[in-house]
Amino acid sequence: MPGQRGPGSLRVDAQRNLELVLRAAREVFGTLGYGAPMEEVAKRAGVGVGTVYRRFPSKDVLVRRIASEETARLAESAASALRDSADPWLALRGFLERAMSSGAGCLLPPELVERAGELAEAAGSESEPADSGPALAANGSGEIDELLTALDRLVRRARSAGALRVDATVPDLLLVLSVAAPRVGDESERNRTSDRILQIMLDGLRARPEDQR
Repeated sequence: MPGQRGPGSLRVDAQRNLELVLRAAREVFGTLGYGAPMEEVAKRAGVGVGTVYRRFPSKDVLVRRIASEETARLAESAASALRDSADPWLALRGFLERAMSSGAGCLLPPELVERAGELAEAAGSESEPADSGPALAANGSGEIDELLTALDRLVRRARSAGALRVDATVPDLLLVLSVAAPRVGDESERNRTSDRILQIMLDGLRARPEDQR
């Protein structure tokens, strides 16, 4: 009948709203952190808060969706850095620069740091070859283990090449991402500040002359 919308149109609208909500959630959480209210996500998406809750019955569900997608994206970016750059330092630096430019530092899932600490303990000594694979046994945490595995290889390769300081670890990379993600000022100011902080921290990660002795 005229004025009525078929199931196909409703499905299209639902998909469009989902994409709007996910995009808005990434922007809001990336700027304000995961403590931002659902109302702010709805406002940014241009939909009612009820629409957000129809797709995500709780804020925790939405946070986990965003964190999972971000972790998977970072894992692929780290894997690409390993494949595409023969220079270990350029691979590591390029990954960090791309991660920061995408706002990843504000979207890291809280449990990632905990798993990174387990990885650092499991790595133990530095006697393993750089490409022998990480000292990490997958424990079913999916995207997080994939990301940490790739980061571990980036760190080991750069240390083995003498480009990265010998005491640098995967948790240090995560610290760089989180610290170099300011949540103040407008977007251009945040980008300038983030770039400056990242370059300073990259200088701190470079191998020192005494490391080569």
